Amino acid sequence: MSEQEQTLSLVDVLQEDQELQEEASAVLAGSDAEHCSYPQGYVKRQALYACNTCTPKGGQAAGVCLACSYKCHEGHDLFELYTKRNFRCDCGNGKFADTRCQLFRDKDEVNQLNKYSHNFFGEYCTCRRPYPDPEDQVEDQMIQCVLCEDWLHGRHLGCALPDGAELHEMICQSCMEANDVLWAYVAPPARSAGASPDRAGRKRSHGDEGAPPPPCRLKGLGAGGRPPGAVFWPPGWRSRLCRCRPCQGRLSEAGLSFLPDESDTVLAYERKGEREEAATPARDPLMSALSNLDRVRQLEIIHGYNDMKSELKDFLQTFAAEGKVVTSEDIRDFFERQQSRKRRRADNSFHCA
Repeated sequence: MSEQEQTLSLVDVLQEDQELQEEASAVLAGSDAEHCSYPQGYVKRQALYACNTCTPKGGQAAGVCLACSYKCHEGHDLFELYTKRNFRCDCGNGKFADTRCQLFRDKDEVNQLNKYSHNFFGEYCTCRRPYPDPEDQVEDQMIQCVLCEDWLHGRHLGCALPDGAELHEMICQSCMEANDVLWAYVAPPARSAGASPDRAGRKRSHGDEGAPPPPCRLKGLGAGGRPPGAVFWPPGWRSRLCRCRPCQGRLSEAGLSFLPDESDTVLAYERKGEREEAATPARDPLMSALSNLDRVRQLEIIHGYNDMKSELKDFLQTFAAEGKVVTSEDIRDFFERQQSRKRRRADNSFHCA
């Protein structure tokens, strides 16, 4: 490994940390970290976890909400499931032998409408491998299917990833093959010159109650193409789904009635979380952790934390002043010196008169 690969600028470190915080915030901010979501019923979309400690492979699949992952399963082996739709927290129900929910006790034995997959046992994609996979050295991104909500490796989708794939929604090959109704929307033929693109999709105003229902869009589309592999759908594709009664009935029969709902998307969930976080005063994680300690221990830890923070700031400023990069070895040396100093202070305390 070259010296350049071993070093990072301070700006790089801070930027990576900020990106990780924003990514985590986008998923977690839309879910309640303090209260079990069970009383809300089958939540439209929420962050979920599966506990490999309480419900290991070979048992029944179960999922727990964000708050329960913190309170009821602290220190357990958890699988992060990102988000899933229409799910009710299982924590402490009949699928758990010993664990009882500490946040909400009166729960049904089973949540009959929950849907489960191999994800709940830490397996993903058609290859059913863990993520991250210690035996897989190939750099690849994982993409979530809109319908089954499984995560698939890009190389296992059976198609090329489009430019700006992160802006598209993906439906995997298995889900496309199981839902013929969707193929009519894939690569439809061009509209005739006289067609009005907004007529069928416009929203009704308050004065349109007596207007006839919108015409069926599928009649003008015909049979769509059937390319191999997964299908990537461009931004706004859900708004183009037909809203006529027969088509809505077909989506409902296929269990896809959520598709025309723009707020169902993960992007909409993340934006909701960002808005809620922006409206909530920031909580200092240190002060939250200290809240259960007595006043003397609080002051001791706060002073130690402030001393370390001040010393780290002075340490990094020397690199910034000289225009040097900070290596992992530099950071390791700094914290080793901190530990050594702490041990010396502890040793001296035993010999005081």
